[in-house]
Amino acid sequence: MFVDLHIHSCLSPCADDDMTPANICGMAHIKGLDAIAVTDHNTARNLPHVKEAADYYKLILLPGMEVTTREEVHLLGYFPTVDDALEAGEVFSSHLPKMPNRPKFFGNQYIVNTDDEIMGEETRMLIGATDLDLTECTEIIRKRGGVAVPAHINRGSNGLLVNLGLMPQEPGYPVVEVARHMDIHPSVVKDRMVLYSSDAHQLGNIMEAEFDFPVERFSLGGLFDTLKNAR
Repeated sequence: MFVDLHIHSCLSPCADDDMTPANICGMAHIKGLDAIAVTDHNTARNLPHVKEAADYYKLILLPGMEVTTREEVHLLGYFPTVDDALEAGEVFSSHLPKMPNRPKFFGNQYIVNTDDEIMGEETRMLIGATDLDLTECTEIIRKRGGVAVPAHINRGSNGLLVNLGLMPQEPGYPVVEVARHMDIHPSVVKDRMVLYSSDAHQLGNIMEAEFDFPVERFSLGGLFDTLKNAR
């Protein structure tokens, strides 16, 4: 299936306000994608609305989020259900610094329904790092049945290789996301499943139907199981 598994909605302060659930799913449909993951920073509170829009466009939604560890590493968490993602998101957001968001500086953090109506606004600054280290964040994701995938590992900003200097042996990561069009040594991704995503913060940056991800079953379960069972 053609996928883009790293997209930010208007709940992430760094994303445009028009990255609403309906607009994201509409653009993914136009671009010919089969499955998407909306991965906001340290929360999943827009996912119920994204799921509604995805169902309308007959898109598969892989519930997810992008967690920032204490080491400033970005870690994608993918979950079997929206409820699992919401539960994990509440845990991670509770470990953020108790600082209010500054919309004029960082951007808005809107919860938006499928009619593009603002239903709420996150007041806590979501863009910061949690007080949990990489291992702790990974354990929280996995204990809730999820899959932990280091994000854009070869990118200078919040990439695992740059921030830590190496791929850790423990916890192991059989799946990693690699930033497209940036160099990475083949030894780093040897025997790992590699994801390529847009990390879109603007509608136009959502991927075209170009990353063809092999799955045994054309369904959410098939997509999730492929990630979960990677070795």
